[in-house]
Amino acid sequence: MRHLIIIIFLGFCSFGIAQNNFDTAMEKAFQYWEKEGIDKAEHMFERIANAEPNRWLPHYYIAQINSIKSWPEKDENIITAQLKKAQRHIDKAAGIKPNHPEILVMQAQILTNWIAFDGITYGMKYSSKVSQLYEKAAAIAPNNPRVAFCKAEWQMGTAKYFGQDPSQFCEDIATAVKHFESYEPTTPLDPNWGEKRAIKALEDCES
Repeated sequence: MRHLIIIIFLGFCSFGIAQNNFDTAMEKAFQYWEKEGIDKAEHMFERIANAEPNRWLPHYYIAQINSIKSWPEKDENIITAQLKKAQRHIDKAAGIKPNHPEILVMQAQILTNWIAFDGITYGMKYSSKVSQLYEKAAAIAPNNPRVAFCKAEWQMGTAKYFGQDPSQFCEDIATAVKHFESYEPTTPLDPNWGEKRAIKALEDCES
């Protein structure tokens, strides 16, 4: 019995050490992102993903970084490589954590990158899929601020494209801002972006 207790205790200790190492490595990657550049952060997340194959967050952030880098990119070869990498990693994240609203939102963002890059080629292909992803995420987590904001932002963009009044979604933007004000991430490592964009969008609505 004493041996069993020792084994269980050592197992909990090992889990605690592994968890602490993961948290420390993730925090270091965020510090790189803030102070030393997005590429260094990406490399750190890749190292963590290789060391922790059952964790979804490193894959999520690799996907997010490649989505972010793709927005201003004009070179087709570069943007294709970035978005294919983003897709590989968001697929891995989804395989670990199926139907997670944050992953659904990031998948929608990646498809929106393709549409923004070449609307003629990818608009018809991906637009309905993006809408479906946001609807699915909203059904799972309607009070998640990124779900609420990105869904409303997408609807505003779609309205503009079809010559409709985008201001009909300003109330949804305002609701998203309220969600940001009360939102608490499950852990300090969980996604917590978008509030500044939502506030700016609401200011544009009110101007």
